[in-house]
Amino acid sequence: MSVRELVVLGTASQVPTRHRNHNGYVLLWDGDGLLFDPGEGTQRQMLRAGVAAHDLNRLCVTHFHGDHSLGLAGVIQRINLDRVPHPVTAHYPKSGQRFFDRLRYATAYRETVPLAQEPVSGAGGVLARTPSYELRARRLSHPVESYGYRLTEPDGRRMLPELLARHGIGGPDVGRLRKEGSLGGVTLEDVSEVRRGQRFAFVMDTRLCEGVQELADGCDMLVIESTFLDEDEALAVEHGHLTAGQAARVAAEAGVRHLVLTHFSQRYDDPEVFERQARAAGFDGELSVARDLMRVPVPKRR
Repeated sequence: MSVRELVVLGTASQVPTRHRNHNGYVLLWDGDGLLFDPGEGTQRQMLRAGVAAHDLNRLCVTHFHGDHSLGLAGVIQRINLDRVPHPVTAHYPKSGQRFFDRLRYATAYRETVPLAQEPVSGAGGVLARTPSYELRARRLSHPVESYGYRLTEPDGRRMLPELLARHGIGGPDVGRLRKEGSLGGVTLEDVSEVRRGQRFAFVMDTRLCEGVQELADGCDMLVIESTFLDEDEALAVEHGHLTAGQAARVAAEAGVRHLVLTHFSQRYDDPEVFERQARAAGFDGELSVARDLMRVPVPKRR
């Protein structure tokens, strides 16, 4: 059975706390691992969470503030130390190339693993296509160039047993029909329905903008920053962040099934307040207020 789940490594914003490490999130998706925003301490958090360097296929950085990128140096060196047997690809804002280069070569080590660099620029766009997902980036609104990421599974088809029986199709012929698209005058569309691909989005430091809404649209899981509580909305706007209520309204309007709030300011010590404000803003789906080392399964298809 394929595994699709989010592993939360850290949930603090600019300043870590005793209970919250800097950012770090791993999305496990059908054998691929995407590491988002490895902040300081990510390598140790991976050890605690049971995530190995061998699990990683892509490194996705939203922007080059330290709480989202200082862990790159250790993670890249660990990938090489452990001789990960497959290529790894790094995505990050092209405008921050100098920061990526400094972090990649922060200290001496032996490079043993091919690391492809595929930076993002402009408004974003499609970054990669694999058999199980398309990875896309979208520009956000923050004091430095920042991008969110969206992973979309291709739509498939679900065979309907009652229609197969009505047309007298069974056994190996079902596989032939699925592969060839038609069999004895019966088409695949006659005996199946569209199975909507799952969608995941990762939205970090940003004000409300079109990019946030586009990334969140129709997601099965949305991981989104909620640095501030609603009473501090003016601070959120000034510093390029979201509040819990803003993030929840985005999720509600976009039809998100599971909302994961994270990236919390050190000024707040009661995580339940974020949940209360998200519910008050009208989000009634599955809701997780992220904590370090939490694992959150991607919702099963309806």
